[in-house]
Amino acid sequence: MGCLGNLLWFIFGGAISGLSWCLAGCLWCITIVGIPVGMQCFKLASLSFFPFGKEVRYGGGAVSFLLNVIWLLVSGLPLALEHLALGLVLCVTVIGIPFGLQQFKLAKLALMPFGAEIV
Repeated sequence: MGCLGNLLWFIFGGAISGLSWCLAGCLWCITIVGIPVGMQCFKLASLSFFPFGKEVRYGGGAVSFLLNVIWLLVSGLPLALEHLALGLVLCVTVIGIPFGLQQFKLAKLALMPFGAEIV
């Protein structure tokens, strides 16, 4: 069931979400200092392309908090708003509700990506 969900997800919004994360990762990788942030974006792009069957666990410390604050100011809000808008559009129909809930999960992740572990 997860494979079918991921396939439908990719067609109905996952490709757009994943490409947004890839774009953010490419922009962060322009500078040497931003490469660790860009690599985290690429990890989260893989989750955004195929989220079903994966879980996110949050943790981290002071460094994760500092990176999350910088991330939120630079890239987090646009990605979170994109996921929120796509989630609202998908929740209009009954069939789209599971996909909308995945978008909301990714919106939360877009606000706090550092310290998050994908399981």
